[in-house]
Amino acid sequence: MGMARSFNNWVKYRQTVSELDRMSTRELSDLGINREDIRRVARKASF
Repeated sequence: MGMARSFNNWVKYRQTVSELDRMSTRELSDLGINREDIRRVARKASF
């Protein structure tokens, strides 16, 4: 079960990073996210 959960968390992380990467800098700014913070935000949302 732990391995499956880890994999699902990783998939969720990658999807979140991908979605945020596709956003414009303006859209990210509207959400209060800097481009440099994408991975940190995705990690927090996924794990």
